[in-house]
Amino acid sequence: MDSPEPRRKLKTFKLRDDVISEHRRKLKTVKLSPLRQFPTVRSVFYFFCFFLFFFIIFRRHPTTSFQRVVELSRFSKLSTYKFDSVRVLSKFNELTQFKIESRVSFPDHILLIGTTIDAAVRNSNQFECVYRSNFSNLDLGDDVIKGANDDGDDVIKGMNVLSVDEYSDNRLLVRCALPPVNFSAPVGIRRRGLTSLTVGLADDKPLNTWENLAYEAVLDGNTAVVFVKGISHRQGKESDPRQFRCHFGLGEYMITSRAVTAAQEVVRCALPRSMVMRPEKARGVRTTVSFRMPRVHGRVNHVLVPSVAKIPGSVFSPKVKKHELCVCTMLWNQAHSIREWITYHSWLGVEKWFVYDNNSDDEIKTVIEDLDFEGYNVSRHVWPWIKTQEAGFSHCAIRAQSECNWVSFMDVDEFYYFPYNPVSGFPGQGSLRTLVSNFTTSSSIGEIRTSCHSFGPSGLTSRPKQGVTVGYTCRLQSPERHKSIIRPDALDTNLMNVVHHFHLRKGFTFIDLPQNTAIINHYKYQVWEVFRAKFYRRVATYVADWKDNQNEGSRDRAPGLGTEPIEPPDWRLQFCEVWDTGLRDFVLANLGDVTTGVLPWDRSM
Repeated sequence: MDSPEPRRKLKTFKLRDDVISEHRRKLKTVKLSPLRQFPTVRSVFYFFCFFLFFFIIFRRHPTTSFQRVVELSRFSKLSTYKFDSVRVLSKFNELTQFKIESRVSFPDHILLIGTTIDAAVRNSNQFECVYRSNFSNLDLGDDVIKGANDDGDDVIKGMNVLSVDEYSDNRLLVRCALPPVNFSAPVGIRRRGLTSLTVGLADDKPLNTWENLAYEAVLDGNTAVVFVKGISHRQGKESDPRQFRCHFGLGEYMITSRAVTAAQEVVRCALPRSMVMRPEKARGVRTTVSFRMPRVHGRVNHVLVPSVAKIPGSVFSPKVKKHELCVCTMLWNQAHSIREWITYHSWLGVEKWFVYDNNSDDEIKTVIEDLDFEGYNVSRHVWPWIKTQEAGFSHCAIRAQSECNWVSFMDVDEFYYFPYNPVSGFPGQGSLRTLVSNFTTSSSIGEIRTSCHSFGPSGLTSRPKQGVTVGYTCRLQSPERHKSIIRPDALDTNLMNVVHHFHLRKGFTFIDLPQNTAIINHYKYQVWEVFRAKFYRRVATYVADWKDNQNEGSRDRAPGLGTEPIEPPDWRLQFCEVWDTGLRDFVLANLGDVTTGVLPWDRSM
């Protein structure tokens, strides 16, 4: 007979089997609710994050091939030229992404301002400027594409790029030659040899004229300073700021503010409140100026000046400790002489250099990079705007105020010299910095003026091998004008200057250094092969070019030279009234190698 305990366990097992079977039967008949047929919230969230991640990546770092297709679609209006698609796709990675923002017409070239993320475009030897004509019967060689529009009437021609240079905020400057006869201004660039591929098309970009243009803008505290060509030609006189307004942005989204000061080519405006609260909102914003016209039928009209000016993204932040003495200059093609000038004045105590390069096409960029690498603290600022030296110096004064206690504004052919003192001898190393530091704590001195002696060719017919300070030793008897070292924080807010000196704020004045304390040797009239380059163009706004038949008796010109770059008889003997070897003796005694006599700027040794 079975015992009660085994029977109880058997019954329990059967009950469990019945429960399990019933549960399985119910699972087979259960249907999912409609809501569970959709993805879960977690799945949707993961998918959204995945999509957002790839959207950001491809937005910030677009693939080269994708961008090329976009640019090529724009080019379809220009060219129906047939080419092998496989070959074109293989060239996408070689093309540069270049978008033209603005075009400016100068008397001797066309300037394209654009953006790029490809460093290859910086090599001007690889690219051509592209021009268009609607004369289909022109025969201009193999670099021409005929039938470039939908009607087959346009002609596209390429010409060598004059130069390519880096500009502020990752922009590039491409200089193109003036268009040939029957051709338009350049509308884009293309890689040499790939006549079917043009990038950076600018069909919709107007060609701005240099004579009427807002060309630079910069923040200065709670104000914006805009540099404008064509609104005022009055040297040394301030305009009524009520006639001007500043505008930030494009089209109907412009923000307008009132002008605070206006003088020469510089207009200072109050910064809009939104930009004062958040300065980063101003960076990269297109800025221009409008001026008030005379009333017509009782109404006041403001004319908006075309603009290529953008507020830069970089901010001139204050240094914890400022340099005592800096130098600012504007130059063109001075690669052969800038090393001597910087090396010598660094020995005298200059600590920082601001070099404004005005369209040089020599090796100046390489020379400046080498000097900076050697520790001379030299920065090159591309300044493509012709005959704007005064405006460029105003721009430099704003840059320098956060870094320098004193700034000297002078040219590359001007050298400070401390004459020999019978008691103390020649001043030592750092003597110029020591001199200006004596006035740093002054509450009234804002400018130190130094007279200039103009030197002639001194009998030479070729460039002196040891430099201008040693080679040129004969000058005119009387000094001509002066150059200044200024305190940026003492300048008037209108930033008005006449190259030689700035206007100072109320309460500040200048001091003239005695000629037995310091003098500037101005090597103005050098050998003819050097002086002849001056006929290309002068950088000052209010000084006539050498070829212009204006102010021929001015001290800014060479007496008796005329307006043609023809060497006068006995040029090597002119401008020589006093033999002066003071700076030559000083340089040879203090800067030459004690063993070989080689000077530090002599790169041939």
